[in-house]
Amino acid sequence: MAAAPPRPVRHPLAWVPTLYLAQGLPFYAVALVAGLMFKSMGVPNDQIARWTGLLGFAWVFKALWSPLLELARSKKRAVVAFQLIGGASLAAVALALQLPMWFALCIALLAVVSLASSSHDIAADGLYIASLSARQQAAYAGWQGAFFNAAKFLSLGGLVILAGYLEDRIGTAPAWTVVFGLLGAALAALGLYHAWALPGTLTVRGEGGTTLRGIAATLADVIRAFFAKKGIWLGILFIILFRASEGQIQTIGPLFLRDARAVGGLGLSTAEVGAVYGTAGTVAFLVGSIAGGYFTSWLGLRRAMPVLILAMNLPNLVFWYLSAAQPDSLSLIATALGVEMFGYGFGFVGIILFIMQVIASGPYQTAHYALGSGFMQLGFVLFKMISGDIQQALGYQQFFLWVLACALPVLVLTRFVRLAPEENSRGQA
Repeated sequence: MAAAPPRPVRHPLAWVPTLYLAQGLPFYAVALVAGLMFKSMGVPNDQIARWTGLLGFAWVFKALWSPLLELARSKKRAVVAFQLIGGASLAAVALALQLPMWFALCIALLAVVSLASSSHDIAADGLYIASLSARQQAAYAGWQGAFFNAAKFLSLGGLVILAGYLEDRIGTAPAWTVVFGLLGAALAALGLYHAWALPGTLTVRGEGGTTLRGIAATLADVIRAFFAKKGIWLGILFIILFRASEGQIQTIGPLFLRDARAVGGLGLSTAEVGAVYGTAGTVAFLVGSIAGGYFTSWLGLRRAMPVLILAMNLPNLVFWYLSAAQPDSLSLIATALGVEMFGYGFGFVGIILFIMQVIASGPYQTAHYALGSGFMQLGFVLFKMISGDIQQALGYQQFFLWVLACALPVLVLTRFVRLAPEENSRGQA
């Protein structure tokens, strides 16, 4: 009898770019777009920072429930399900904006988006690893980052510009209803496309099957091995403090651009913020990221790290300059923010490589990278949550000087933290 023809396998370019676009859309909707929406709706800075910060905890703790996703027989079905849940929840945010208790409903629905999106990250990365050879994984890694950041370009750029255009014509709440409706529709459409395009990778189970008890035992061993690493607590402190300035500047910066000049802001419209942050700023971030990678490859992580930290934090001086000078020129503001975003992208490479090459070295590399990434997100969220209170207490000019001072502890820690894999670091602190 003739064998049945094999099922067609889609070319990676048919699904890798769209998979990571779908990973980025809900993340940026929660992390950035929601904050600008709340600002337009009149929510104070401290509440915006606090609540959007709390939503970020889903990405902090995702490693703890990642083993449970191994119970899913099909990674493809898990990915599609999380995309559809996220799309439906974003669309529900659009509807919630028309109701009396809109703020509480939006936070609750964005929490669902956060949980679905962070779980989707795990399933999507697992599908990518399981479906591609090591050579293919390296070949298409660039497409991951490009399309994850394309989601930022589309949401913070195109959709925020659209929101600003519509605010002047149909009102604030209806404008953001359209934006979140489009976000939900886009994510749902990607989910339906991926039901066809994604490879149907099945979870391989051992002889006894994957059980909750076995998963719990593996998770316990992963955590034990992680905290048994040499110098791990200093490394965790370094990871958390690395993002101290970033967590605050990325939260308050866009709100500063929107706030009225009478209270120290620049008084830009929603569309203008989308133009300077979501277009020129995103391009500058991508260029900085590429340059930072080549720079670190050339110099080595140990020698490059102080430069990376300075590159990520010194450009924040542009926010202090903007708060002091309050220029009217949109091109000058865009240029200043381009410098800041270039430095942000250039320096951010440092924490990624520190987690990948130092913290995650040894057994359980993938799981330990997930744990290290969780602590990285924790640093961002903790400082994000308090940034609004600090800004309201200090005012914008003094706040931006405080942000610069927050870079000093992590710079000092470079003298003591281990900056090489454990097996190559004998005798180091």
